[in-house]
Amino acid sequence: MTFHPFANESDALSLGGLSVENHVDRIAVFGDVTVTRDKTGLKLARDLAQLINVVVSSLEADKTLPDTIAPDQAPTGGRDPFAG
Repeated sequence: MTFHPFANESDALSLGGLSVENHVDRIAVFGDVTVTRDKTGLKLARDLAQLINVVVSSLEADKTLPDTIAPDQAPTGGRDPFAG
């Protein structure tokens, strides 16, 4: 698995039922995954651990890491499809 956290706005990968999207200021992980008690589950668990370790290492290496960043901004403009 080659994944360079926070490197761009385009990299994405799938692990089981999880989608992982790269952004310059965050890594987005969504979906769900079931780790089964078998060799397939072990491989998936190792892949998940590797991904998290790469992200943690990247964060730890950043000497200018801020305390917090602003959350995603809600989209502006356009009609709210849920408005009554």
